[in-house]
Amino acid sequence: MKFEALAAGGRCRALWIFLLALGLARLASMAAYPLVDTTEARYGEIARIIVDSGNWIVPQIDYGVPFWGKPPLSFWASALSIEGFANSEFFIRLPHFLAALAVLVLIWKFARSQDFSRRRADISIVIVATSVGFLISAGVVMTDMFLCLAMAMVMVGFWRGWHGERGFVYLMYAGLGLGLLAKGPVILALAVPAIVPWLAIEIRRAGHVDRDYRRLRIPTGLLVTLLIAAPWYYLMERQSPGFLHYFIVGEHFQRFLDSGWRGDLYGTGHAHIRGTIWFYWLLSAFPWSLPIAVAVVRWVINREGRARPDPLQLFLVLWMCSPMLLFTLAGNVLPAYVLPGLPAIGMLTLKAFPRPVVARGKPLLAVAPLVLLAVMTEFVLEGDQKFSDQHLLSGVTAGEELYYYHHRPYSAQYYSHGLARTTEEFPQGTHFYLVTEKDQLAGPVDRFCELKRSNAKRRLYFCRRDDPA
Repeated sequence: MKFEALAAGGRCRALWIFLLALGLARLASMAAYPLVDTTEARYGEIARIIVDSGNWIVPQIDYGVPFWGKPPLSFWASALSIEGFANSEFFIRLPHFLAALAVLVLIWKFARSQDFSRRRADISIVIVATSVGFLISAGVVMTDMFLCLAMAMVMVGFWRGWHGERGFVYLMYAGLGLGLLAKGPVILALAVPAIVPWLAIEIRRAGHVDRDYRRLRIPTGLLVTLLIAAPWYYLMERQSPGFLHYFIVGEHFQRFLDSGWRGDLYGTGHAHIRGTIWFYWLLSAFPWSLPIAVAVVRWVINREGRARPDPLQLFLVLWMCSPMLLFTLAGNVLPAYVLPGLPAIGMLTLKAFPRPVVARGKPLLAVAPLVLLAVMTEFVLEGDQKFSDQHLLSGVTAGEELYYYHHRPYSAQYYSHGLARTTEEFPQGTHFYLVTEKDQLAGPVDRFCELKRSNAKRRLYFCRRDDPA
């Protein structure tokens, strides 16, 4: 018995060493490539402007231009990191990595509270950490990892509060508040399809309500949610009228009901076939989507031996599936939308395959790190050419005017510190830098400009004219 305990301890240490090495590799990769267009550079620029302008209430996509597309939690986090450390790719991404780490800690503690052994709790978070979508998203500048953390707080807080652990129910309401600040009312649309069906099934199974609903502390809990989120929404609408209509109606209804929605102020619609979100889940949860899919097929086929999932297993299934239940009929979806359900896959995989995952799942641990390596290699080698204008703008001399002809990417705003401007015609100055798409504006450029740098999409010229007229 003592030998078995020592062996189990050794395996646990091996898992933690693996997880530590994976985390350090992800941290190192965050400094290796520029902020990429469009999302990372856009949100990095918003965070930079927050620090530069001192305006922490109204996020700005450009100086004096409010950003109504998302609440500020992820921008605040990156801005605080800039202010506390430095304005760099690594520190802008760091809060998103820490949010991913907080998700893993929360899941580990949840697993231990549900009588998972220490080793099984370790394995559960390793499964989450080595899912492709989670590993790549840990350290990407976007709003979704903070939404993922908020959803994990809601689900863990509800379960433990409902089962009598006093105080944990307020974790649910705090998660709702943070979710409202991370991505808006979508946190409610994710939590309700997971929690309400579970409650209905449990009540029907028991034949009566055998839990004290006062444990949910609804009045005081909602007050906690409002105290966290309402002040910013009030101040934002007051300082930037029109925000609430655009954000609530446009971003949360028209964006998903109309796959070709043209009201998006900050991008273009992503029109996909209805149900695409399930394909994104298979990719994001890979390779652990495979054993889960096998478990589902076995459960459907094996009618005679089919057993009802226990309450925790059902709860994890609903948690995992909540993004897909919400977005199945939406045509305007992105892979990151499945992220709030990914934390459930660790415990759920162990519930469905307790022995095979422990005994034979080791090769699967290498899949996500290999995918990450491939993606990061692409960004490191091609980031300056395909995904960002950082290298292009490194050829600009400080103090000179910089123009983008017709289109200015978000990376241009960030890496020029907000100095890049757009122009619809050839500028009239005596000397300036001009960036054009390839094979664009050939006449004036050939006469007055010298090519300085180029990347896969654009060219940087230095233009000089003795007579600007």
